[in-house]
Amino acid sequence: MKLVYFAWVRERIGRAEERVELPTNITTVADLIAWLAARGEGYAAALERPETIRVAIDQEHVEHDTPLPKDGEIALFPPMTGG
Repeated sequence: MKLVYFAWVRERIGRAEERVELPTNITTVADLIAWLAARGEGYAAALERPETIRVAIDQEHVEHDTPLPKDGEIALFPPMTGG
């Protein structure tokens, strides 16, 4: 699975993207965020408030209870403001 990070999520994690093999018990977006947060200090800092993290699967915004695809691109980013 390809993970892509944007804005301060990217800065705190320390990378723009990565490929990961998810454990079989990671089935939803919320599971993914929790699993990532446990991977180290940068991940924990980026994902300390999971409710603020926005997620897109294959460039479509999804909710945290959305099931994960077998493969694809998942983007994680902070809330967006507009003007």
